Amino acid sequence: MIDLGQAGEKLVAAWVAQQGCQVLHQRWRGRQGEIDLIVQIPESQTLAFVEVKTRRGGNWDQGGLMAVDGRKQQKLWQTANYFLCQHPQWAEQPCRFDVALVFCYGEADPLPQPLPDRLQLGQRVNWLGYSLCLQQYLVSAFAG
Repeated sequence: MIDLGQAGEKLVAAWVAQQGCQVLHQRWRGRQGEIDLIVQIPESQTLAFVEVKTRRGGNWDQGGLMAVDGRKQQKLWQTANYFLCQHPQWAEQPCRFDVALVFCYGEADPLPQPLPDRLQLGQRVNWLGYSLCLQQYLVSAFAG
């Protein structure tokens, strides 16, 4: 079974792909840190740098939202800037920072189960050995 964080990221990647977006990178690493997902929104050619927070019950940080504080935002901005320097073909595109909050209800049947054809926000699914729910997807959650 993969780790919980990876499972949450893969769930969000599947959801954004179902929304018609193209996932360019998952877990992109630069000198300053990592960006969970880099997504292109086709209609606007916007790049979204997506931070995914996957949490279990009883967490202290509002489902992961409080973990994307000013320091984390600065680190994401620096990493995104480095990505754009490394990929000049994207440097002139509009960019934004999104945050996805995934809740884990616990472990699920480890047998592979396909995702529904249309994932909905708030829908509980058994995915990669976990029972997960994409609770919120915050578009332009903070300024870069």
